[in-house]
Amino acid sequence: MRIAFLVMVLLHGLIHLMGFTKAFGYGNLAEFSKDISRPIGLLWLLVGLLFIVSSILYWKKMVAWSLLVIIAMVLSQILIFIFWSDAKFVTIVNAIILVVGISAYGLYRFNKMVFQETQDLVRDIGPGGISVVTKEDIRQLPERVQEWMQSSGVMGTERLVSVHLRQKGKMKIKPEGKWMPFTAEQYFDVSKPAFIWSTEVDFLPLIKMVGRDKFIDGKGEMLIKLANVIPVVNEGDNEKINSGAMVRYLAEMVWFPSAALNHYVHWETMDANSVKATFTLNGKSVFGIFEFSENGEMQSFEAERYYGGGKDASLETWLIKVEEYKNFIGFKIPNKCSVTWKLKEGDFNWLNLEITDWTFNNLELTKN
Repeated sequence: MRIAFLVMVLLHGLIHLMGFTKAFGYGNLAEFSKDISRPIGLLWLLVGLLFIVSSILYWKKMVAWSLLVIIAMVLSQILIFIFWSDAKFVTIVNAIILVVGISAYGLYRFNKMVFQETQDLVRDIGPGGISVVTKEDIRQLPERVQEWMQSSGVMGTERLVSVHLRQKGKMKIKPEGKWMPFTAEQYFDVSKPAFIWSTEVDFLPLIKMVGRDKFIDGKGEMLIKLANVIPVVNEGDNEKINSGAMVRYLAEMVWFPSAALNHYVHWETMDANSVKATFTLNGKSVFGIFEFSENGEMQSFEAERYYGGGKDASLETWLIKVEEYKNFIGFKIPNKCSVTWKLKEGDFNWLNLEITDWTFNNLELTKN
């Protein structure tokens, strides 16, 4: 689709050059029933060149293409109104280019916002390597959690204070919806529990849906934009969003196991393989049940979490199942998981993800 759109913009620009050739007598083009003055002919030339340059910038994935193509489209549409009887059908092409151009500019603005938020998060994280995890550190933990710490490879390593990971996978926005591929990036502050997660979802050909979940100082925020511009969800700093973000952080601690030692988590054995974890921050608490195998591998996490973030959001069972483990820089963590809402109407498996990259401490922020 990217190549098809590139060809469309390029051909659209070349077609606009016809108005210039008509105005300056370089050809008797039957496509135009009206005469074209030289000043208007120069405008046709300018618009054609703008589209051609935009297509080149688009091919090189340079942000400026989106602004340039929007300007070209506006000028093009003015010309179409002047020569409506000859060029009215070109409005369809302009409409397609406008939607894709606005979406691309929206993605640029979204990524810029996320980069600034993430920069603020990472800047406040202290350096790693201050202390290492010892047997004495884990002695007070439940047996299964101790085994998890040992099997994950954190023993004798520096405590994690920050984590950066990348994901890919597929998601649904409703039970009967289609699976949509996505990529995501997430930064964690482990010492002062916080995260920023951003994603791009292939919603339609050439059109993406973007989202950002944020959890800072005990407050959650969820933003989802269709075509990178239209807000579909924009909820933040309310009881249900805050609680949901805390539950998510608790579940995702499996990606930075030494966080189990931090003061904000309390562990309680439930049975031979189940352990209850309670996460407390700023006087608020959430809890979930971690299920472990006999060799200390985390197999699932289950908690009550609000389904949605609005006033009508209901408390439902949220289940994460581990599908596969992988070693990253000596740490063994779940790299493939499925996420399911256990609803009254039936199970809604809405997310399947894979960790593709994982780093920790002394993070360097990457800019999209």
